[in-house]
Amino acid sequence: MSFLDKLLLWLHIAFAIFAIGPLTVVTSSIPRYIRKQDLNVLRYLKRMGRVFGLLTLGVFLFGLLLGGSNLGEVYLTVSMTLFIVAAVMLVIIDRDTKKAIAALENDDPSDDGKVQVARIAALGGIVALIWLVILVLMVFFNP
Repeated sequence: MSFLDKLLLWLHIAFAIFAIGPLTVVTSSIPRYIRKQDLNVLRYLKRMGRVFGLLTLGVFLFGLLLGGSNLGEVYLTVSMTLFIVAAVMLVIIDRDTKKAIAALENDDPSDDGKVQVARIAALGGIVALIWLVILVLMVFFNP
């Protein structure tokens, strides 16, 4: 393994640890704070979700560069597809968080943002499972 490959692997793993981990915590915390109707924390979580979501793209980028000529391997293709699915779900979570914040800012007491809680919780759980499936693919199927 060349120095460049080692560097790309190091960056890939570092971005996975320092971006995907916090992003998973943020997405799993959002429903709790919608229920508590804590707008300040929700705004912070929304902002952190966007920051860590953008940093997560580094995992994909460095994985793509690291894969190089092996991108036709099934485990890499499945992993990249799952990553894109997770990214789409994260966009939906961001949209629903924005709707929940708007509902909580509204003075109408019947509109408390709980419509979004179940979808955000479900999508956040699915995204976490996708990260685990990708991890299994990278560890057990990587030659």
